[in-house]
Amino acid sequence: METNEILGYLASVIAGIIMGLIGGGGSILSVPILVYLLGFNPIVGTAYSLFVVGATSTVGAFQSLRQGLVDLKAALIFAIPSIIGVYLTRRYVVPILPDIMFTVGDFKVTSGIFIMIVFAIVMLMASYSMISDKRRLINDTDQTIDYNAVTVFILGLLTGTISGFVGAGGGFLNIPVLVLFVKLPMKKAIGTSLFIISMKSLIGFLGDLKTIDIDWNFLLSFTVLSIIGIILGLYFSKFIDEKKLKKGFGYFTLIMGGYIIWKEIF
Repeated sequence: METNEILGYLASVIAGIIMGLIGGGGSILSVPILVYLLGFNPIVGTAYSLFVVGATSTVGAFQSLRQGLVDLKAALIFAIPSIIGVYLTRRYVVPILPDIMFTVGDFKVTSGIFIMIVFAIVMLMASYSMISDKRRLINDTDQTIDYNAVTVFILGLLTGTISGFVGAGGGFLNIPVLVLFVKLPMKKAIGTSLFIISMKSLIGFLGDLKTIDIDWNFLLSFTVLSIIGIILGLYFSKFIDEKKLKKGFGYFTLIMGGYIIWKEIF
């Protein structure tokens, strides 16, 4: 086993631990690990990320469901259009991306470079979400849940499309929608988001089955290690200040997003 492969497997555990500690962020690590460390092209890397994040978040969603921290009605209103968006994007949009998207002078922007730059932009958005701390958006005890079906449906379709394109679970997109528009308490928004991520990521991955040759031995072993990581993360989250950890990871994400843009362009 090569050094990069060993590091990749170790990093998959770390990605799971991060997801368990802060309720998201798995794809922020899994896509760079798969693309840069393990050498998969971005289309395959984002597909694998959907499966890993979907399977891993299912563990967190199951625990949240047991604790009564999943609003099933809000999850369905948001998840159905989100699943449609992610599946259609992976099944029909990503496979038809041209090898050369466009050129800027002598610089050719390939589909792989384009996907990674969009992913980096999503990382920068995620970093802002974590650094600014969305917990300050509402008072958990003073809000009445409002199932704003039309608005949430449209936003679900939009976030699903973005998630499908960059192979991200989209927790940082889901949570503000659930908090601001559905008015869920933060803890319930996080649990509901994990439930949505698990469904839309795994179903989105199904869109890749006919277009990508899947290495199941690698993917399942990588996923199992990531699941071990989230179990460890859920345990350690009882002893760690989540607010400080999330802000620190937000700054790490900001640096990584900037690095990816620099790497792909220069």
